[in-house]
Amino acid sequence: MKEYNPKVYDHLVKLPGFSEQSVRTHLALYQEHVNNTDLLAEMMREWLTVGKSATIEWAEMKRRFAWEFNGMRLHECYFENLTPDPKPLNVQSQLYGKIEEDFGRYELWEQGFKDTGGMRGIGWVILAFDTLTGRLFNLWLDDHDIGILVGTRPLLVMDIFEHAFFPDFGLGRQEYVGAFFKVIDWERVENRLAAYLKGQPTVVGEDVVSRQ
Repeated sequence: MKEYNPKVYDHLVKLPGFSEQSVRTHLALYQEHVNNTDLLAEMMREWLTVGKSATIEWAEMKRRFAWEFNGMRLHECYFENLTPDPKPLNVQSQLYGKIEEDFGRYELWEQGFKDTGGMRGIGWVILAFDTLTGRLFNLWLDDHDIGILVGTRPLLVMDIFEHAFFPDFGLGRQEYVGAFFKVIDWERVENRLAAYLKGQPTVVGEDVVSRQ
């Protein structure tokens, strides 16, 4: 039973600053995450049914599933916050105001996000929204599953695996980060924040009050 299907992002092959070949290769890698997520989900269901869930093999499938599933979802967030027709972030937007509120100035947030992307290692950089307090954080994730803050939701996602930048930029990681900022779909990021705020619970002392 196939539960997940690759989403189509063919419009990104004309992404400014990125070669068509590198984008198509990246999309093919994403499709592998989707296929492996489906495969592992089905295998674990079958092994559970026949009573093999207390085995080393089942445990390794369970661990691998988180890696493949997060790889699938993070790539979807990444591709969906890119656009071949970018527009600047609206300084009057709720997102801009929230960034200034939590980081002091937009420029400080951007520098922090870019510097996080310049860290040695492979993984992801995420502007994340804490659903309990409403606070924003710049996160670094090793691989796909190490460093996630429980209860946060992604607003802006940047892939820092070598496959994302090496074909076009070689070792120029900062050049890739700069090119990424030129193709951000800020409207998509703003819509994510609006959706999260709509149902955001706010912590008041020991009580949780739902914002409607």
